[in-house]
Amino acid sequence: MNYRVLLAGLAVSLALGGCATKPANDASLKSGYAAEEPRHKPLKANDPVEMEPKKWLVADLETRDQEDAGGPHNLAGRTLEVASLKDIRLADKEVILTFDDGPAPGKTDRILATLDRFGVKAAFMMVGEMAQAHPATAREVLAHGDAIGSHTFRHPDLDKMTFDAAMAEIARGKDAVTKAIGTDVPFFRFPYLADSKRLRTAIAARDMVVMDVDIDSKDYFTSTPASVVDRTMKQLHQRGHGIVLMHDIHQRTVRMLPVLLSRLEKEGYKVVTLKYRHTPAPATNLVAQADTKMVR
Repeated sequence: MNYRVLLAGLAVSLALGGCATKPANDASLKSGYAAEEPRHKPLKANDPVEMEPKKWLVADLETRDQEDAGGPHNLAGRTLEVASLKDIRLADKEVILTFDDGPAPGKTDRILATLDRFGVKAAFMMVGEMAQAHPATAREVLAHGDAIGSHTFRHPDLDKMTFDAAMAEIARGKDAVTKAIGTDVPFFRFPYLADSKRLRTAIAARDMVVMDVDIDSKDYFTSTPASVVDRTMKQLHQRGHGIVLMHDIHQRTVRMLPVLLSRLEKEGYKVVTLKYRHTPAPATNLVAQADTKMVR
């Protein structure tokens, strides 16, 4: 055996896979996800469409038979109105579907079509420069009635930035998504789930709801759509409910979603629709304002 070749190959593998390596102490979903998700660059308007690897064609034959036949579905659950993260309380077998990093033409629209077939809604956490590059697709999500949030402008690791720089990146992303769809976006998710107590407090003070993650589908791994479904369901079986993380920039996610929804429906899960609840100003403030007017 040529050990030099073997060692060289190992070095290349480690260099390419470093971002997908779990930390030594995988004590939380946050730490694992932050280490595993590839540091990708968001798609641009002229990027080529992701092609389906040939290996999927065989690996997914069994999943195609599980896709719905277009009949009536019983997957839609209740509508949950929230004004803060603490309002997101799910019962057993309730899930919230979320998609990060889009919108991506050719993928996001197909995901919307699948959601329509099953009569459910999701939450889309959009990267600012993606919404800026694809405003028509972003508006399609809005017209579909799904919840929309921001995911910064360029998807950086905010944990590696100063507080002021991180807040500027968050604001820029929110503004870009708001401009693309023509209305405010109240939800937000940290890229790589890399947050801090100070950032979370500052975001909450701006009436934004941070979307955490309970179930990581790991659809950013180069695995088959069937593997993504199995991995997601395994976590759901262990936890019983939760917010599911997916990405609407991957072809494998488009392919696996009908199968995942069919599995959820078959096993009695319900997809919760998320809506933002605007909270009125505190009564004390209103009284104070009234008193001020009377004095004048």
